Amino acid sequence: MKRDFKKWHYLKQDIDNQYLEKLFWEREIWWCSLGANVGFEQDGKHHRFERPVLILRKFNRGMFWGLPLTSRPKQGNYYFLLSWKGIPVTIILSQLRVLSSKRLIRRIGRINNSTFLKIRAKVKELL
Repeated sequence: MKRDFKKWHYLKQDIDNQYLEKLFWEREIWWCSLGANVGFEQDGKHHRFERPVLILRKFNRGMFWGLPLTSRPKQGNYYFLLSWKGIPVTIILSQLRVLSSKRLIRRIGRINNSTFLKIRAKVKELL
């Protein structure tokens, strides 16, 4: 699949120019503009290069650690499987990254605390 880096570059400029402050919290899942990335890094899809992301750790109102989600079931130490609103999803633990809150598009929902603690423990194992 050919990546459209040029289109992402222009959208990235628009995202950076946003002044809207978004209220977000740990445990929430948001649609997030991840962009067109290099190699095996997780890309966003559609015209806004978006993908669902779990907010693992909020550092301040402008930055957080995010974990991208995929609808493809994946097994192994670098993945966490869960059911979200009756749909099986996989959290890609190996793609943990610092993201700006400017990339957040819209809130999808929040996972329960017990599941979140299991995800956090699995991330700690990897680190």
